[in-house]
Amino acid sequence: MSAGRSALRMGPAELVQAAAMARRFYLEGKSKIQIAEEFGVSRFKVARVLETALERDLVRIEIRVPAELDAERSDALRARYGLRHAVVVESPADAADDAPDPENLGAVAADLLGELVNEGDVLGLAWGRSTIHMAAALHRLPPCTVVQLTGVYDAGTAERGSVEAVRRAAQVSGGDAHPIYAPMLLPDPATAAALRSQTGIARAFEYFDKVTVAAVSIGSWEPGISTVHDMLTDEERAHYASLGVAAEMSAHLFDAEGRRVGRDLGERCITVEADRLRRIPEVVAIAGGLRKAAAIGAVLRSGLVTSLVTDTAAADYLLTESAPPLRPALERSDPDE
Repeated sequence: MSAGRSALRMGPAELVQAAAMARRFYLEGKSKIQIAEEFGVSRFKVARVLETALERDLVRIEIRVPAELDAERSDALRARYGLRHAVVVESPADAADDAPDPENLGAVAADLLGELVNEGDVLGLAWGRSTIHMAAALHRLPPCTVVQLTGVYDAGTAERGSVEAVRRAAQVSGGDAHPIYAPMLLPDPATAAALRSQTGIARAFEYFDKVTVAAVSIGSWEPGISTVHDMLTDEERAHYASLGVAAEMSAHLFDAEGRRVGRDLGERCITVEADRLRRIPEVVAIAGGLRKAAAIGAVLRSGLVTSLVTDTAAADYLLTESAPPLRPALERSDPDE
């Protein structure tokens, strides 16, 4: 608290009393009724004195969040898209427009999961660079079960990717881990069905309906930004592009309006189904960068995501794009409509 120039218009007794009341209320956490009893006045007078103290600059209130968080953009993004939580992180000063997700998103997402996950929950982790960075940054989680929601981009790198992320999260929480040792995309539906029936993979799938909090990544439909795009042949990419695909999440494809397209691809994939994702109470997407901004908007319109961790570059796009959100996330609309 500090006395500003306008506060000097108050008499010395008023100043002393106002300062004392403000100290009790703002610093000591006492109620207006308690303050009124202490000073022998009505609680209405206490309210007037506190209001005057603010108006005359005797008390200055500052709301501070860590420098890397943008509270104003976060709140605006949450309101615009009907999200439960939106956390916007400052984009790195040297970040290029075509850069992938800023790595600092992972640390912030890890802290958010520490808030959202409760003891006994089932945490689901989908493949994605951002979810891998998030898992590496985890330092606290209540005891919970951790299950992998998708196969991996490359089974040969499983130990350094989704499988390791699941193990890391389980290690931090002290809970059980249920990884999936299989590629995300298979050559045909028959091979995918055969893998789903294998004991370890089937056991992980049994947990999908029990997941209470999930962390997912978002990709735009272009090389290096979508793992699914990179796994397909040129002919397959052209086919799905002709359907208007603008984004992918956990091997599910979406057009710019958030409608699912190319649903046949799911028959070849080891991944959590869209209807199961829609039933998960909290689905946190971790994605940022200007290059992904339009894709993030498309997935938000699907209604499958309830919370978002992103950066200022993507947030600015999402807050100024001309098309308003059609499906607020918390309505959990059917993405197949």
